[in-house]
Amino acid sequence: MRRDVSLGRWKSYASISQQSRHQICHLILSLLSLPPSLSLSLPLCLSLCVSLVKFDDCQHSKSVDFESSDPNFSVRPDGSVYAEQEVANLSDPVQFMVTARGGHDPHIWETTVKLALAGHPPSVPVSQIPGPPNFPRKHQRSSSANGLRRQKRDWVIPPINVPENSRGPFPQMLVRIRSDQDLEKGIRYSITGAGADQPPIDVYNIDPVHGKMFVTRPLDREERASYHLRAHAVDMNGNKVESPIDLYIYVIDMNDNRPEFQNQVYNGSVAEGSKPGTLVMQVTANDSDDDTTANGMVRYRILSQTPHMPIPNMFTINSETGDIFTVAAGLDREKVSQYTIIVQATDMEGNLNFGLSNTATALISVTDINDNPPELTARTFSGEVPENRVNVVVANLTVIDRDQPHSPNWAAQYRIASGDPQGHFLIRTNPVNNDGMVTVVKPVDYEQNRAFMLTVIVSNKAPLASGIQSSLQSSAGVTISVQDVNEPPVFPSNPKSIRFEEGVPAGTTLTVFAAQDPDLFIHQTVRYSKLSDPANWLRINRTNGQITTMAVLDRESMYVRNNIYEATFLAADNGSPPASGTGTLQIHLIDVNDNAPVLLPKEAQVCERASPRSRVNITASDADADPHVGPFVFELPSYPPSVRRNWTASRISGDYAQLRLRIPYLDAGVYEVPIIVSDSGNPPLSNRSMIKVKVCPCDDNGDCTTTGAVAAAGLGTGAIIAILICIIILLTMVLVFVMWMKRREKERQAKPLLIDPEDDVRDNILKYDEEGGGEEDQDYDLSQLQQPEALDHIICKPTGVRRVDERPVIAESQYPIRPSLPHPGDIGDFINDGLRAADNDPTAPPYDSLLVFDYEGSGSTAGSVSSLNSSSSGDQDYDYLNDWGPRFKKLADLYGGGDDD
Repeated sequence: MRRDVSLGRWKSYASISQQSRHQICHLILSLLSLPPSLSLSLPLCLSLCVSLVKFDDCQHSKSVDFESSDPNFSVRPDGSVYAEQEVANLSDPVQFMVTARGGHDPHIWETTVKLALAGHPPSVPVSQIPGPPNFPRKHQRSSSANGLRRQKRDWVIPPINVPENSRGPFPQMLVRIRSDQDLEKGIRYSITGAGADQPPIDVYNIDPVHGKMFVTRPLDREERASYHLRAHAVDMNGNKVESPIDLYIYVIDMNDNRPEFQNQVYNGSVAEGSKPGTLVMQVTANDSDDDTTANGMVRYRILSQTPHMPIPNMFTINSETGDIFTVAAGLDREKVSQYTIIVQATDMEGNLNFGLSNTATALISVTDINDNPPELTARTFSGEVPENRVNVVVANLTVIDRDQPHSPNWAAQYRIASGDPQGHFLIRTNPVNNDGMVTVVKPVDYEQNRAFMLTVIVSNKAPLASGIQSSLQSSAGVTISVQDVNEPPVFPSNPKSIRFEEGVPAGTTLTVFAAQDPDLFIHQTVRYSKLSDPANWLRINRTNGQITTMAVLDRESMYVRNNIYEATFLAADNGSPPASGTGTLQIHLIDVNDNAPVLLPKEAQVCERASPRSRVNITASDADADPHVGPFVFELPSYPPSVRRNWTASRISGDYAQLRLRIPYLDAGVYEVPIIVSDSGNPPLSNRSMIKVKVCPCDDNGDCTTTGAVAAAGLGTGAIIAILICIIILLTMVLVFVMWMKRREKERQAKPLLIDPEDDVRDNILKYDEEGGGEEDQDYDLSQLQQPEALDHIICKPTGVRRVDERPVIAESQYPIRPSLPHPGDIGDFINDGLRAADNDPTAPPYDSLLVFDYEGSGSTAGSVSSLNSSSSGDQDYDYLNDWGPRFKKLADLYGGGDDD
C-alpha cells in the first residue's frame, strides 16, 4: 500500500522534547485513509511483529526519516515505535500521525497510527475512526514516464500536544506555519476558534508576520482538554491566499489532582459471627486527572483499624474497587459493636513515592444476631395473691439477655410449663426492662387452693442462631400463696326460677331462697333483705330466706314480662368487713282464665239497604293466654227483641264473626248493637259488649253519601228538612238586606247632604231613626231640629236662603220669579249668598243642621216643580242653555233649538 502526500509550497516546523525512551510492546497498528499511490518513487511497506511495530522500506533503502506528531511517541530510523515517557493506561486507543521523508526524494509521505493494547480491540470500528485533516489538493504532472498525476496537499499541521500547568516562560511557541508564497508577496496569518477569538479568549495568539503560534498562559486539562483552532493566510489586501487549516491542540495531563472521596465518612454494617470473605461495604474516590493514565488510576488500602479486637486486621480492601471484606472470624457485637477504619486512596496506581493520596473514615457497625439466650436471675421466685382478685401482678421474674436491647433477639417471652392446669395465671413481658409479670387472670379460691407451684420457661421472640445452645438458666420455679378474705354469701341458684299460678292469695309461701357462705373455715351468720320488688308482692324471712306473697299475683300486670316476674334479694354476713351477695328470683306465672274477652271494633258503618257491603267483621281481644282465649263465640242477646229482628251474627272463623242486616232496609241512623262474646277458658268467661253501627244511604260504590253521613250522625228526615228550610230563609233575609242597603245607598247619592265629606270625621252613627247631630251632639235638644210652631223668625228673614230643621207645615211662600233667561253668573251668586247667610246666621244651632235652599212640595215656600211650566204663550227659546257649560248640554239638546231627529 502506498500513499503520495506532499506539503507542496507549505512547510511546518514543530519542536519535540526528547525524553527517556521506553519501548512499547504488544501494539496493533492500523492504517486509515490511505489512498493508492499514483506516482511515487519511494513507497512504504508495513510489517508487523509480535513485540514491536517496524517500518521497512519496500525498496530496502536505508535513508528514510520518520517524524511523529505525538511527542509521547517517536519512530526510529528502523521504523520501530517507542514511547518518550511512561504510558500508564492504553485502555483507550491512541492515535497520531507519522511523516516519512526519502533520502533523495523531496516528497513527504504521511500515515495515521492507532495504538491499542494487545487483546483489546478498538471500541470504534476502523471505518469510523477519523483520519488526519484533509485539505484541497492541487494536481501536478509527475516526472515519471507513465504520465500519472499525483495529488498534492496544500498544508497539514499535525496535532499539537501541550502539557498542562507549564511554568513557562510565556508566551511559549507551539508551532510555526508558513506559506511558500511569502517570498513573492506579503502574507498575514491569524487564528480563530475557542481559545483565540472565542471564550476563553487570548489563550493562543499568532505572529501575523512570521506565523508563529504561542500559548499565553498555563493550561488546565481538567478545565479544557482540547482546543480546535483554524489558521488563516491572507495577503496585504485581505484576500485569501491559502485555504484555512485546522489546528488541534491536546492538553497533556499532569498529576495535579488528589483523589477525592465521595463521602468523608462511610457507614457500613456486618452481622456478628460472619465468615471470612463477607462483603461489608464499598468506598469510592474520584480523581479529576485522566483516568486513562496513571495520573487518574486510584488504588485503595487500609491504614488503621480501631479497636484491634480480636485481631488488628479484621478487614481487607480491594485495592481497585474499594470493596471492604472480612478477613477473619470472631466478630462479636457484645464485645465490639463498631469498628473505625481509615482508608487511603492514592493515584499513580498506588505508587506512594509519586502518587497523591487522600483518606476517609469507614464506620462498620456489627449487627446483632440472637447468639445469647435469656437467663433468669434466680432459680426460684415467690408471690402472694388475695383470693377472688383478678388482673393483679403477684410476682416479677427478672432476666438477663446480652443481645441488643429492645430487639427481637433481646425481647423475652414467658411460658408456664406446669402447675396451673386451670389457667389462673398469665405471664406478661414488661417491654421496658424485659421482666416477666405473673398476673392473675382467673380468680383463685383459698378454700380450694392455698398455694400454687409454677414452672416457668423463658425464650426470645427470635429463634437462636444456628449452633447456639439454650442456657440452663432459662427455667425457674414460682411459688404463689393464696390469702384468705371474707367472701360474700352466694346463692346456689342465681337466678332461681319457680312456677306458680296467678291469683294465689296473699300469705302463700312460694319458696326458700337461701344463700351459702363460702368461708368454710369461719362461722358467720347470714341475714336476708329485699332489694327490688316492683309490684311489692313478696316478703322474705330475714333468717332463713323464706319467700311469701303479700298480694295476689296477676300475670296480666304491667310488671310481668313474658309471664315472668323478677325480684332481687340481698344476703349479708357478719364478717369483718361484712360482705353481701345478691340473688334474683324469677316467678313464672301460669295463666288462669280470669279476663273476659272484649269486642272489637267499637264502631262500624253499613249501608241502610241489605247488600254485601252491609256487613261488619268483628273479633275480640283477651288479656289471658292460651288456652283461655279463642276460639270466641259471638251471640246476639234476646233482649231487646229488635236486635235479633234487625241484625244477625254469623261465625267466619275461630276468632272472627260477621254482623249484618237481617232486614232488607233499615233507616239511616246510629244503632248500638249488643253482642255477647265468650272465650274458650275452663270455665269460659263471657262479656256483653256494645258496637256502635252507623247506618247510612250509600252510592253505587257502596260509600256513604253526604246526606247519608249526616243522617247517620243521628238526625231524622224531619230534622234534615227543617235545617234546609232554615238555611233558605237565612239566605233570603241576607238577599233582602243587601237589596235594601243598595237602595239606601242610591237614595243617599241622589240627594246628598251639603256637607263636605272631608269635614265629617264621625266614625259611626248612633241614631238610625232620626236625623240630627253626631255622637258628640247627643246632649243637645233635638227639638231645635223640628219644625217650630211659629215661623216669625223665618218670615222676618230675607227671601232666598233659609235654614230649617224640619219640613215646613205652613203654606208655601212665593219666591220672586227669576227672569226667564237668567245669566249663568246668577246661579253662582245665588249659591254664594246662601253660604254667607248660613255662616252669619246668629240663630244657627251649635250642631249639625240641614241647609235648605229650596223645599218643594206641600208647605214649601218654593212651590211645586210643576209650577215651572211655561207661563207665556208661544215657544220659549232655550238656546241660552248652550252657554251654561257642559253640565247643561243635555238640557240644551232636549229643549234647545237643535235639529229634530
